[in-house]
Amino acid sequence: MVDLIILLIVFAVMIFALKGTIKHFKGEGPCCGGGGGTLVREAEKRLANPKIGERIIRIEGMHCDNCRRSVSRALNKLDGVSAKVNLRKKTAVVSYDREIDEAALRKAVEGAGYQVVSIQ
Repeated sequence: MVDLIILLIVFAVMIFALKGTIKHFKGEGPCCGGGGGTLVREAEKRLANPKIGERIIRIEGMHCDNCRRSVSRALNKLDGVSAKVNLRKKTAVVSYDREIDEAALRKAVEGAGYQVVSIQ
């Protein structure tokens, strides 16, 4: 009887762990210092001058909304850049109003702790 109770407890713990893992990989749970459900929406950065171009950066290593915000903040710190990061597609669409070096974009993303797969 005791063995059955222990097995039921272990089974229940495994179910909760699996649910948490699924939420984590969907980007819905807390990860990387983020908190689930208490997200503060940041204002979108606007370019000071007319947009002259756009690049798409494919990024690996983002798992949650906190990861998305970290990449977005890192890119938006660059002068003349406005970035929109899509967690599900693992991309950042970067608009710019002046020439921007690809190396600067790569350095910003990698400085935030993520890997650049490609820049188009």
